[in-house]
Amino acid sequence: MSSKPCVVVVTSPSGAGKTTLARGLMERLPQVTFSVSATTRPARSHERDGYDYHFMDRTAFHEAIEQGRLLEYEEVYPGCFYGTPCSEVEASSAEKPVLLDIDVHGALSVKERYGDAVLTVFIAPPSLETLKKRLRERGTETDETLAVRMTRAQYELSLADRFDVTIVNDDLDKALAAFTRLVEHHMAACEAVA
Repeated sequence: MSSKPCVVVVTSPSGAGKTTLARGLMERLPQVTFSVSATTRPARSHERDGYDYHFMDRTAFHEAIEQGRLLEYEEVYPGCFYGTPCSEVEASSAEKPVLLDIDVHGALSVKERYGDAVLTVFIAPPSLETLKKRLRERGTETDETLAVRMTRAQYELSLADRFDVTIVNDDLDKALAAFTRLVEHHMAACEAVA
């Protein structure tokens, strides 16, 4: 690697708004590139392979693990794996930081590996009730998957204090402004040590 990586990791319970905030950040800071995660979950109707995720079957995913091509990975939901290709982080720099939208354990693993080159941001919902309402309104959850996601959300919220910063997404514009400021400061810090 010719330069030190510059990484921003955003994580949250499903439905808290991290993907919306990630997209808004990249509109405001176009030099930030998005790390496309690999997953074994099926694509939703609006998602495209290679753009939203690298959709893989479990065999291909496990081959990527064995070959050391994933920086981090986890079985986030039963039978549903997510991971970050190493190449996404290795190509980053202070001038072209990479944004990872990953689960809590993956975020902590990336932070442990790269230290101060990584800014970890936890996006929290205003309340669990608001989160449940947002998930229902998405129209992608059955009662069973909603229950799994809510149980997972409670667990993820218990880890929020292990992140560099937590942003409560109760007002999208304010949350995006705070997120943008944090990333700008992180980019400056990356440049100072590059």
